[in-house]
Amino acid sequence: MSSCSRVALVTGANKGIGFAIARALCRQFSGDVVLTARDPARGRAAVQQLQAEGLSPRFHQLDIDDLQSIRALRDFLRKEYGGLNVLVNNAGIAFKFDDPTPFDVQAEVTLKTNFFATRNVCNELLPIIKPHGRVVNISSLQGSRALEQCSQPLKEMFCCETLTEGDLVELMKKFVEDAKNEVHEREGWPNSAYGVSKLGVTVLSRILARRLDEKRKADRILLNACCPGWVKTDMAGDFGSRTAEEGAETPVYLALLPPDATEPQGQLVRDKVVQNWWLSAMGFTP
Repeated sequence: MSSCSRVALVTGANKGIGFAIARALCRQFSGDVVLTARDPARGRAAVQQLQAEGLSPRFHQLDIDDLQSIRALRDFLRKEYGGLNVLVNNAGIAFKFDDPTPFDVQAEVTLKTNFFATRNVCNELLPIIKPHGRVVNISSLQGSRALEQCSQPLKEMFCCETLTEGDLVELMKKFVEDAKNEVHEREGWPNSAYGVSKLGVTVLSRILARRLDEKRKADRILLNACCPGWVKTDMAGDFGSRTAEEGAETPVYLALLPPDATEPQGQLVRDKVVQNWWLSAMGFTP
C-alpha cells in the first residue's frame, strides 16, 4: 500500500477541464492524485507536464467505455490505497455542432460514454469510497435545457423524487431507441443527445446521493453534479467563454468540501451555487 493513504482520482484528465482539475488537486489535495486517460501516451505526457511544474501526480490508464478497464482501476485503488477519497467523473464526449453524423448515431455514442459509462464508474468505485469521501460528476446546464424541452410526461418522470436508477436507465435506453427509430421528437425528446446525456448524469447524481444517505449515512459521503460552464476546450472549441482553470473551480470546490460538511448533496452546482434545475422546467419560479 502507498505510504500516502489518501487519494483523489480524475477521469479523462489528460487535457481540458480534467487536466485543470488534476493540476488544482495536485496543489490543494492532501494526498496522491491519480490522473487517468484512455490513451496511455497522452496520459503520461500530461503527467510529465505537471511534473515539470513541480507537481507529482500518478498515472493509471482508464477507458470508461471498457468495464474491465474500470475494474482494473478499482483493484489498483483497493490494493494501493485501500479505497478512494475523491472521485471526479470528468471523462465525456460531445459531437461538434456541425458534425454530419446521423442523430441516432450521435445519441447512441454520446449516451454510451456520458451516461452509461459514467454510471459504470460510479457502480464500481462508489463501494470503495472511504468515509467523508467526495464524488463529483461533471454535468452541464445543457441537461437542464434538455429537460425544459422534454414533454410534460418526461419532465415529470425525470423530476420524480422516487425515480430509481433502474427507471432512469430505461429512460436513457428509450431515448436512444426512439432516436434510432426516428421518433424521438414525437415521443417528447429534445434534439440534443449531449443535453439528454447530461440530464441523465444530473438525475443519476441525485439518485446515488440518496442511496448513500440511506445506506452509508454515518460515512458522510457527499456526491454532487456540477456545471463547469462553457469552457474553451477541444469539446467546445472557440465557443467557450471560460478558461479550463475557471471551469475547474467548482469541481475542485466540491471535491475538497471539508470533512464536517453535510451539503450540498445530490445537487447540481454551478459557480459554487446550487441550481434548482427542475423548477423552471416544471413551470415554477425559483
